[in-house]
Amino acid sequence: MHNTERKLHSLEKIVVLGALVAVLFVSVGFAQGAGPRRKAAELPDKMALRSSVALVQDAASGETLFDKNSETVLPIASITKLMTAIVVLEQKLDLDERVVISQEDISATHSSRIRGRLRPGSVLTRDELLLLALMASDNRAAVALARTAPGGSDSFVAAMNREAERLGLHDTRYSEPTGLSPENVSSAQDLARLVKAAHGYPLIREYSTRRSAFVKARGGTVGFSNTNSLVRSGQWDIELSKTGYISAAGRCLVMHVRVASRDLVVVLLDSYGKYSRVGDAQRIRKWLETSVLREPRG
Repeated sequence: MHNTERKLHSLEKIVVLGALVAVLFVSVGFAQGAGPRRKAAELPDKMALRSSVALVQDAASGETLFDKNSETVLPIASITKLMTAIVVLEQKLDLDERVVISQEDISATHSSRIRGRLRPGSVLTRDELLLLALMASDNRAAVALARTAPGGSDSFVAAMNREAERLGLHDTRYSEPTGLSPENVSSAQDLARLVKAAHGYPLIREYSTRRSAFVKARGGTVGFSNTNSLVRSGQWDIELSKTGYISAAGRCLVMHVRVASRDLVVVLLDSYGKYSRVGDAQRIRKWLETSVLREPRG
């Protein structure tokens, strides 16, 4: 009888030990499954982004990979010019039509800290103005595009706001076509939608990612460069780009970019420091390539 009880005690111990081992394996399995997700959630804090607003989305699915204050509404500076370009193309204006840069165009951009390189009396095609507005973020080019549209500048800005409404950009308002006014506002969520919409126009993709260009203007041939140094570097696969800066908006950058064989939309707003938006983009890319985009999906 005592021997039987001892055998039962031994069996009970084996059963309990087996159960504990099983629980341990299950716990480890859950921990390993949750590990990468915790890492991805913690890593953005370590990136110490200098942009007060940041958003990274999968361009196809809309999945949000990173979000920092993406619903905050604030000035967007020259990101405005993406909508300026969309309206020009939607109105099907003659891109070969020659446009004269006027004193009105100069006066409308007097608040810019950067002196425009297109002098009054310069004659360019609307196509060249579109290129300079997108690639070099030229304010005089953007003003001339709006001024020479049917109905003039006021009608053009109204068309920009109607297009924003059509695209479902509920946080977005435009008061002029350049982005010099702090009254041009939006959120990162809206700008992600804008980038995806603008990506549907081949000319916007091409012109916003061209590294440099020369145009004949009054005074001779003038050279322009892309305002996004990441485009100029040639080390990124960028399909659409737009930068922006005024003091009220900080440094801004939006891109439709391919990282680790995945098309993404990146929005960075209100970044402080001359090179901060580029540094933030580099940090985000490294994080995506080393953690998030390496994780198995679905």
